[in-house]
Amino acid sequence: MEKFRALVAERLSPIAGIPVEAVRALLEVPKDPAMGDLAFPCFALAKERKQPPPALAAEIASRAGASAPIDAVEAKGPYVNVRISPAALVTDAIESATRAGDRWGGSDEGKGRTIVIDYSSPNIAKPFGIGHLRSTVIGGALYRLFSFLGYRVIGSNHLGDWGTQFGMMIAAWKRWPDEAALAQRGVRALVELYTRFHQESEKDPSMKDEARGWFKRLEAGDAEARALWERFRETSLGEFKRVYELLGVTFDSYEGEAFYNDKLDAVVELLKGKGLTKESQGALVVDLEKWKMPPCLLRKSDDASLYATRDIAAATWRHDKYGAERILYVVGMDQKLHFRQLFKVLELAGIEWASRCVHVDFGLYRISGGKMSTRQGKTVLLEEVLNTAIDYTAQILEGREMDAEKKLRVGRAVGVGAVVFNDLKARRSKDVDFDLDQVVQYDSETKSFKGETGPYLQYAHTRLCGLVRQYGKAVPDQVDASLLLLPEEVALAKLVGSFPDVVRRAAEEYEPSIVSGHLLDVSAAFNRYYHAGKLDGSMRIITPDEAKTAARMRLSACVRHVLAAGLRLLGVEPLEEM
Repeated sequence: MEKFRALVAERLSPIAGIPVEAVRALLEVPKDPAMGDLAFPCFALAKERKQPPPALAAEIASRAGASAPIDAVEAKGPYVNVRISPAALVTDAIESATRAGDRWGGSDEGKGRTIVIDYSSPNIAKPFGIGHLRSTVIGGALYRLFSFLGYRVIGSNHLGDWGTQFGMMIAAWKRWPDEAALAQRGVRALVELYTRFHQESEKDPSMKDEARGWFKRLEAGDAEARALWERFRETSLGEFKRVYELLGVTFDSYEGEAFYNDKLDAVVELLKGKGLTKESQGALVVDLEKWKMPPCLLRKSDDASLYATRDIAAATWRHDKYGAERILYVVGMDQKLHFRQLFKVLELAGIEWASRCVHVDFGLYRISGGKMSTRQGKTVLLEEVLNTAIDYTAQILEGREMDAEKKLRVGRAVGVGAVVFNDLKARRSKDVDFDLDQVVQYDSETKSFKGETGPYLQYAHTRLCGLVRQYGKAVPDQVDASLLLLPEEVALAKLVGSFPDVVRRAAEEYEPSIVSGHLLDVSAAFNRYYHAGKLDGSMRIITPDEAKTAARMRLSACVRHVLAAGLRLLGVEPLEEM
């Protein structure tokens, strides 16, 4: 629609008396297609001119008039509604998408610009719980979205790999080393060890002193302590990477909290030099009362550093290392205060790029409506959830005519895709509920997937692939798109044409659900088209009329591309067979 946005903006600009770009920024797509293809709201302009918005809309519409490719300009209440010629819409969408090929929806607008995305960030030596899924898949989707728009994207996994708990881990290992358990059960063995030490230390308080001693040795760079810590870290990272591979998520950096240890003094000195720090009950803080926030704690009374100090160090290091234009933090909304404090301290320190640090927050993940909590003993392992979904879809596919290897691959893609899409289909601010029967909705009678689910979208993609196989030859690039004037065809073409806008808006709002919603709309529209029976009194998509069939197949090929590209952006594998 960008071509038509520009044209409409140029047409309305001199009449409205405001710049072309101002008109273009205000243009909307009406929710009801019957209202037109683009709408110009007159509220702000009418207020400035002290006119009733409907009167101003009527005036602008009457003066604008219609000329190709604009079929009509009409006032409807406070809006100027513009209708584009269906033939022009269909032709432009098909030609643009075909010309762009795999790059349709993408752009090079981010060329030469770098974005760092901080996401996932689990704690080592702890189970990789389902609570980290949201950060992981939202961050992964943003990584792919910005990459698709031409940005250089750095994915940073800020591992929780430092703190006094590692003194306890080392002390526990020194007391009860178990090589076989670590080799067989990995992180689970470390958790059992930690739990055992914690329970025993409640009976023998001297064990806590022992743990503190080991952590001091670790902080001081003691070789033995460091070697054990690195072993625990690598064991954890190995398990994390197995889950990341399942999810199709990658990172460019695994620098965790420990990486910034030697950079903390510089942070404190910088803030002291700016006159921002003060002592409070023995701790070093930045007073933020003026901005209605609690003080930002930099160091405790025992000189131990805190999250804020490390995050300031991480932000400055990332900016200097990568030349980042923006730094995104994909972290739950319960950390809002922390990031407000962090960004304010950066701003007060005179760091000009502080305003380009963004907290991309999100709601909770729930299973059966209950909040998961490690304190309540309800930790649900992410890998177990993924494997449960994979096993569930494998059972559905059991009777299908596929070889065992393909069934395994398809079952994995459908199961993982179901979990990922379930997380990304609603706005990230909303809580996500996990119910396997809702995440994978399958109709055993029709043997098809349904509902607003990842498998439903994958199934729609396979149907499009099957259509190409049925066609039996290469779909031509050059077709007569003016033959596609059925309402279902125009609706599909508009959805294809708006895909670049959808991708751009999803990135601008850090909201992958915008892509999810568009894919559901595309699939629903294509299914209506596919099942329309006798299209325009003729046959289905493949007809005896070669020119019309070629045009319909080209439109279908463009729809398939949008589905495939959109699914990949979300982290869901588009399949050719299910």
